Amino acid sequence: MLSAIISTHESERSLVPTLAALVPAAATGLLANVVIADAESRDATAEVAEIAGCNFMASGEPLGVRLKAAAATTRSPWFMFLRAGAVPQPGWIDAADHFIRTEWASDEAAKAAVFRKYAAAFQRPGFAEFVTLLVATFDGGPKPEQGLLIARSLYEAIGGHSAGKDAEADLLHRLGRRRIITLPAALSTARQDT
Repeated sequence: MLSAIISTHESERSLVPTLAALVPAAATGLLANVVIADAESRDATAEVAEIAGCNFMASGEPLGVRLKAAAATTRSPWFMFLRAGAVPQPGWIDAADHFIRTEWASDEAAKAAVFRKYAAAFQRPGFAEFVTLLVATFDGGPKPEQGLLIARSLYEAIGGHSAGKDAEADLLHRLGRRRIITLPAALSTARQDT
């Protein structure tokens, strides 16, 4: 039903927590496969992907070209684009499944979704939602680091990722705020050891 496409570059350490967060979705049948769209890393990113059973594609092409090529290798009707180090938080599987089922129930999958920005653990849930709403209102809309859940049909209808600079932001811009909802599940960023 869903293919995860993860962009990587020298991401051996940051890729591990991202892949670990996806394992439960594979177990439920929501996640069909994972494609790693790599920028010719020289570290052990390819080995991490192989051990995890991911499809690995390495290319020196711009990010948008890599992501579009990775999407073209899948058969799933839905894509979830993430960056290495992005870690969907508990509840993301139910939120994504609900969004997909709701969009399928409509005549046409006309909306995409991003994850809620991660709220600090010390914040009360109601306050965290309020802060998230304020940030979304005044922060210029969804950001690429929030991931993207999108139907293949909508992705292809808008031409997918562009080959130009800032391909992820460009795709979000072409979708427009009215066609992007925020899932009630957060996405955090894994810390990298230095």
